[in-house]
Amino acid sequence: GGMTCASCAGRVERKLNKLDGVVATVNLATEKAHVNYPDGLEAASLVAEVEAAGYTAALPEPTSSETPDPTRALRNHFLVVTALAVPVIVLSMVPALQFSGWEWLALVLAAPVVLWGAWPLHRAAATNLRHGAATMDTLISVGTLAAWGWSMVALFLLGAGDPDMRMPFDLVVDPGAAADHIYLETAAVVTTFLLAGRYFETRAKRRAGRALRALLELGAKEASVLGADGAERRVPVGELVVGDRFVVRPGERIATDGVVEEGSSAVDASLLTGESVPVEVAPGDAVAGATINAGGRLVVRATRVGADTALSQIARLVTEAQNGKAPVQRLADRVSAVFVPVVI
Repeated sequence: GGMTCASCAGRVERKLNKLDGVVATVNLATEKAHVNYPDGLEAASLVAEVEAAGYTAALPEPTSSETPDPTRALRNHFLVVTALAVPVIVLSMVPALQFSGWEWLALVLAAPVVLWGAWPLHRAAATNLRHGAATMDTLISVGTLAAWGWSMVALFLLGAGDPDMRMPFDLVVDPGAAADHIYLETAAVVTTFLLAGRYFETRAKRRAGRALRALLELGAKEASVLGADGAERRVPVGELVVGDRFVVRPGERIATDGVVEEGSSAVDASLLTGESVPVEVAPGDAVAGATINAGGRLVVRATRVGADTALSQIARLVTEAQNGKAPVQRLADRVSAVFVPVVI
């Protein structure tokens, strides 16, 4: 957690890769690190290394429980900032709307945008500064605070606070006119755009995670296991072991990957293969968990359970694909490592 830009991710990645035998890739979009490390190294020392870089880290936990939705708080934050910033931008850009003392109203509206709205960016910049690093947050924080600070100087000391002050909209600013120019709208619009980006990015990540959870939930929840005496008992799928024989009635989901021992039927495997026509199965044929028995009664012997099933492997591949990086992302990481110090 705490990574807010490509240069942050690049920094954490470089820090981890400095350790002997460690190969790490850090993905900003998913806020996850995929690390290969030698046996002698403790996972806790990897966490400590990330924390030494000024970020927080934790070992991954199973994502079965519903995590709190971070998008609601971000959306509210973004909407409040937008409501404050839009009047500042309109007043500054449209001279016809600049009434007597408009700049003081702009100052009152822009203050919470720059100081409260952009606070997460300022905090991230300060954390990085303490660890001797500059990231995109540093640029944004310095830029918005500079625009805000100059506006304060101009308003209180250089005559921009004159009630009759009007600020024409110029694409090219005359160097001699700088004293009566304020840049509150610049600070407000940069903050608003960044918060909008963060909100949409978080929402997209949330949707991707929800799709993955929905995929995992497509599996059966229970299975009818056949005992040695031929009696059936319902057990949670998690309790199935390789070699268990279980019954699948028409219309039921097959509990786990296995081989048909008795009965013949048609199995709807569209979930895994995309093939809409049910596949005929008979004794000796393999069937996959989470597919649907569309025909007669089957007795199946479990061959793979839990994380080894086809459905779990698909989910794992999707997760790994999310954790991987597109070439353009690697380029962004490399560029941002140079870009920020050069701009500063």
